Amino acid sequence: MIFFENVSKTYDNCKALDEVNLEIKDGEFVSIIGSSGAGKSTLLKILTREEKPTSGKILVDEIDVAELKENEIPYLRRKIGTVFQDFKLLANKTAFENIAFALEVLGVSEPDIAKDVPRVLKIVGLEDKAFNFPQQLSAGEKQRIAIARALIHRPKILLADEPTGNLDLLNTYEITKLLVKINEFGTTIVLTSHNREVVNAIGKRVLTMEKGKITKDQQEKGRYII
Repeated sequence: MIFFENVSKTYDNCKALDEVNLEIKDGEFVSIIGSSGAGKSTLLKILTREEKPTSGKILVDEIDVAELKENEIPYLRRKIGTVFQDFKLLANKTAFENIAFALEVLGVSEPDIAKDVPRVLKIVGLEDKAFNFPQQLSAGEKQRIAIARALIHRPKILLADEPTGNLDLLNTYEITKLLVKINEFGTTIVLTSHNREVVNAIGKRVLTMEKGKITKDQQEKGRYII
């Protein structure tokens, strides 16, 4: 599913990634922990080709990411959903419209949008918030809408970059539980976090990054305890 071979990324003589080797299998839940500047976000940006590696080979669902032409990048990104720490919701659109917008840019028909958006709202448990604007939602609800938007095009992979960074303890628990549920549906999840307690609670595979390198690969210990 995801394969890194000797991947490096250099910015002005500073190595954000340093000879990274990694394999993530289809359906895995992998958490990546490390302090700010460890390389976690750079790794995710390279997966979506927001950044191009300086060297090395990357395969995502058998697509050679480093060799993609600009007009081929959207095809890669349709396989990947992304969730951010700061939600990135459009303030002038309702929850329904925020999710629908991700389909509109792909040219999906209105009848299909009307069918698919309620489906993902149900998955994240916010059917009753469909017509609320972001300012009418709690931080936890905003993140649920952001997750629904990331899922709407049925991606094979979900990237969650510090998804609980702006949440309190209760909402952190709820969002983490939701991500585990999504993984159990078969979606591969790659989560970054600086909170070791969160990823330990998930009980899945944990990678530790330091100075652009993967320094530890702790395999799955058990299921998330609810």
